Amino acid sequence: MQLVERSSLGKLPAVTLAFWIIKIAATTLGETGGDAVSMSMNLGYAAGTAIFAVLFLIALSAQIAAKTYRPFIYWTVIVATTTVGTTLADFVDRSLGVGYPGGTAILAALLAGTLFLWKRSCGSISVKKISTAKGEAFYWITILFSNTLGTACGDFLVDDSGLGYLKSALVFSAVLAVLVILKYTTRISVTALFWLGFIFTRPLGATLGDFLTKAHDKGGLELSRFSSTAVLAVFMVACIALFSRKAEIADAPRSVKA
Repeated sequence: MQLVERSSLGKLPAVTLAFWIIKIAATTLGETGGDAVSMSMNLGYAAGTAIFAVLFLIALSAQIAAKTYRPFIYWTVIVATTTVGTTLADFVDRSLGVGYPGGTAILAALLAGTLFLWKRSCGSISVKKISTAKGEAFYWITILFSNTLGTACGDFLVDDSGLGYLKSALVFSAVLAVLVILKYTTRISVTALFWLGFIFTRPLGATLGDFLTKAHDKGGLELSRFSSTAVLAVFMVACIALFSRKAEIADAPRSVKA
């Protein structure tokens, strides 16, 4: 599934099926990793958010400084947005007491506002048209808010609908399947479909992460948050290395036969 091409900035990956596989793994890792720090280590949501925010800023600085697309740097920033998004959403929903509906509404408003300002400032929110530092900044702010919103949205569906983790994951999978169908059967904006897909992969990963690590009596598999995070990290690294190698081979100039 390819929704958009590589950005003209040259620092962002082409959005292919490989991109979505790694993105879902990153969002799942963000849930297990975020919960491991805030819950398993008993540091709390505020401290967890502060820790991951620092890691996010360090990784983002490396991404901004890069002159070309660096797969491991890019995906480190994505993982950082999912971990900080997990703890930040939990802090807003639970510690601030606004609840899942309130947290989802606040984060949705922030995301919509960011997309509006990006459109007004740069003329387009299309990933393939990002060619300036300003556009790149809006891109990462949008990703941060979308991954935070996805956490709140996933928790909202799981807890308020009574569907549980696995059924909620199936719901979000169905939403993504519908987006794919719309891409190939309608003339709906590819950019709009991309951002909707980006947003909904986050609650899918969040519910999958919770399904792996929550207690049996809550509908989970009760696996260790630390081991689940480690396995997901290894899977991501393997996918990034494999798909990056394939991309290099595909981009390499073919020898011309005499």
